[in-house]
Amino acid sequence: MAIKVTMPRLSDTMTEGTVATWLKKVGDKVSEGDILAEIETDKATMEFESFNEGTLLHIGIQAGETAPVDSLLAIIGNEGEDISALLAGGDAPAAAEAPKSDAPAAEAKTETAAPAKAAAELPKGVVVVTMPRLSDTMTEGTVATWLKKVGDAVAEGDILAEIETDKATMEFESFNAGTLLYIGIQEGNTAPVDSLLAIIGPAGTDISGIADNYTAGGAAPVSAPAAEETKAAPAAEKATETVADNSNGGRILASPLAKKIASDKGIQLNQVKGSGENGRIVKSDIENFTPSAQAQPAASAPAAKQEASAPAAPKVFVPAGEVFTEEIKNSQMRKIIAKRLAESLFTAPHYNLVIEVSMDEAMQARAAINSVPDTKVSFNDMVIKACALALKKHPKINSTWKEDAIIINHHVNIGVAVAVEDGLVVPVLKFTDAMSLSQIGGSVRDLAGRAKNKKLGPQEMEGSTFTVSNLGMFGITEFNSIINQPNSAILSVGAIVEKPVVKNGQIVVGNTMMLSLACDHRTIDGATGAQFLQTLKQYIESPVTMLA
Repeated sequence: MAIKVTMPRLSDTMTEGTVATWLKKVGDKVSEGDILAEIETDKATMEFESFNEGTLLHIGIQAGETAPVDSLLAIIGNEGEDISALLAGGDAPAAAEAPKSDAPAAEAKTETAAPAKAAAELPKGVVVVTMPRLSDTMTEGTVATWLKKVGDAVAEGDILAEIETDKATMEFESFNAGTLLYIGIQEGNTAPVDSLLAIIGPAGTDISGIADNYTAGGAAPVSAPAAEETKAAPAAEKATETVADNSNGGRILASPLAKKIASDKGIQLNQVKGSGENGRIVKSDIENFTPSAQAQPAASAPAAKQEASAPAAPKVFVPAGEVFTEEIKNSQMRKIIAKRLAESLFTAPHYNLVIEVSMDEAMQARAAINSVPDTKVSFNDMVIKACALALKKHPKINSTWKEDAIIINHHVNIGVAVAVEDGLVVPVLKFTDAMSLSQIGGSVRDLAGRAKNKKLGPQEMEGSTFTVSNLGMFGITEFNSIINQPNSAILSVGAIVEKPVVKNGQIVVGNTMMLSLACDHRTIDGATGAQFLQTLKQYIESPVTMLA
């Protein structure tokens, strides 16, 4: 009997998914446990297994298309089985992969299919490629780099372009084969999700009128064909594009990060040899590049000769310079960070509580702990552990504001702010209060390393109930942070400073650290925040109490 497979909910924040790749095609045999497709969720691309066996009779969401959770994804059944009733919206058992959709099948099909109006008018073999939705918060994308140009042959699986989302710059693969006939969004341009990105089809196909008639959610085409736009581009854009082309007119493949570093260092990409796939230039190539010596003495010789012959009369020094500015387009991650932090600051009434903590005993305890082989604990790990224990004693700090209620979280999941190239991410230590110091240290190093390499999964950045931000390693002694909502508080950790302190009525040399707690006044009163800091201070100043 035929079984409906619906778009699964692969994360708690996922409302829709994009089919990145189908690993089975209609007519293929499917066994239980086979990978049916790769589905892009709000944070990552995940393999989707089949929990049924049979023959793949129907694909409801094509590769590259986005559809809401519970939309009809596929139908699996016996070979040759009549599925017309299912396609018309008839009843059938839902597959185990996902809950049954409440919406009629006809409606789901309308939502998930490519724009019907455009598809019906396309010549045979022509495919319209739209700006993909690569995360749940993504409303628009920026084309960082085109790796193909109009007229190039495109094979299934080729990288068409690199697209900046709200979280990262991601390679966008082609799910179709043919010739790149049209580019709708030029490098550096930003366009809404579902806007016309490109057109692929047989070489020589007449696509005149397709871009003008195409609409995606009411959006008009983003730009004219690439050839025309290149002619009309201003001189500044031409200069930028020259960097990406070599002297023979061939395209230089380079990652967006490599381009940025090269631009900052004034390095011409056509002088760099790429070590990546197909000669692609990557970050390490730019960092290791040594420019060849230029014959500058000859050029400066006439000027030197002229200066030597000039009269020795004193001259008034008039500084000469050039007004120089640089405009850097905001990445999608930077836009989302700006949006969310502004919302937090302007919706949550912030206030800050500051306390000074003696670190003498903590320094001795850390030295003793790290003397154990294969053990490495940082001061930040000790602060995280102390926070976890203090939150168990003061659960109101571990809360979330809702319009009709305050949610008290009795589990402790501490987010650790990590600076990355494009902004800031907050990986989460789940159930931190149950972790030892060495477990916290190992987990933080692992998460921070993968965060900087953009290898974190979406589930590793979700569910925090409290956040710790540390700038002590940069010598910052005290600072205030913006609350990472839906948390109600964030702790800012400064550097350890050696200075005179008073102990037992005597002035002695001591080591202290400043802690600043930013609180949401809707959930945390001043006295509650102060009591939390007192408990936190006791744990840090006497680390042995964290072992009790």
